[in-house]
Amino acid sequence: MIRAGIIGITGYTGEELLKLLSNRDDVKITGLYGRSSSEERDLKDIYPGFAGLNLKVEPLNIRQIAGNCDVVFLALPHAVAFEIAPQLIESGVKVIDLSADFRLKIAAAYEKWYKVNHTAKDYIGKAVYGLSELNNKEIKNALLVANPGCYPTTVILGCAPAIKNKFVDLKGIVIDSKSGISGAGRKSALEYFKNEHPNFRAYKIAGSHRHIPEIEQELSNLSGEEVTVSFTPHVIPVERGMLSTIYINLRQDVKTSAVIEKYREFYKGGEFVKVLDEDVMPGIKDVVNANFCEISVKIDERAKRLVIVSVIDNLVKGASGQAVQNMNLMFGLPETAGLI
Repeated sequence: MIRAGIIGITGYTGEELLKLLSNRDDVKITGLYGRSSSEERDLKDIYPGFAGLNLKVEPLNIRQIAGNCDVVFLALPHAVAFEIAPQLIESGVKVIDLSADFRLKIAAAYEKWYKVNHTAKDYIGKAVYGLSELNNKEIKNALLVANPGCYPTTVILGCAPAIKNKFVDLKGIVIDSKSGISGAGRKSALEYFKNEHPNFRAYKIAGSHRHIPEIEQELSNLSGEEVTVSFTPHVIPVERGMLSTIYINLRQDVKTSAVIEKYREFYKGGEFVKVLDEDVMPGIKDVVNANFCEISVKIDERAKRLVIVSVIDNLVKGASGQAVQNMNLMFGLPETAGLI
């Protein structure tokens, strides 16, 4: 039985983790915590739908958490995990951090993009980037997993087979991504549905979104050379779901059928990435509430370009579901446990 704790239970990802973990017979939720040392609250007062669990949200107490939990999920804002994660790890607790605090391998890059001093630099090198389809073996032995961001998940899974098979030009990669409003967090979502819905807009354009260095880092690792991307995110008028369309110029002539074959070979044996048949386009509704990434590829012969469409549920495969997938690997369980 895995004893699991969640710190940051009041956000979207905390709620999604609770949903996924509470239905399992091999996991016992032994601690729910807010973001600070606030007063104890009944879980049912926050989420009435979970009243049957009869759990409380307790004040943050690292010593108590370390004694009660085998693994802790940090569903916290950026720059909050610096102090918490090291204490838990030194106490022998495995940590899965859903923020960006340990994703970037160069502290200066984190500080540049997130505008805050990284105070746990010694733990950056100990963290494994938690994209299960690429780092399966490393995650199994990890004490600290840096859960990927939602946009990077769609992009990296969408690009990885093409980059590894070396039939694309790494210069001029263009990424057009669209996210349900829950990707911005509960507070922003409430403001959007109150003041903007059903608006559809781009934001943080021209290289200003914080997920850019994460995408470039992982694509560079895959290719063995530095990759720069043009990334434009959008908010769409739905609660959850994410779709990225990626344009990469070709290095050589290749047919769509051959690309599909390469993609399927790359993800062979994996349960959560589905490469679709030619001319079948994935939609957000196909993956909502599931831990799947669906990918479609098509060669634009006129423009000599590969077009990739990659979709996920930003709260599941883009956050909490992927975190549970990582937990399964860390504890030697089937990757699909509690997810299919």
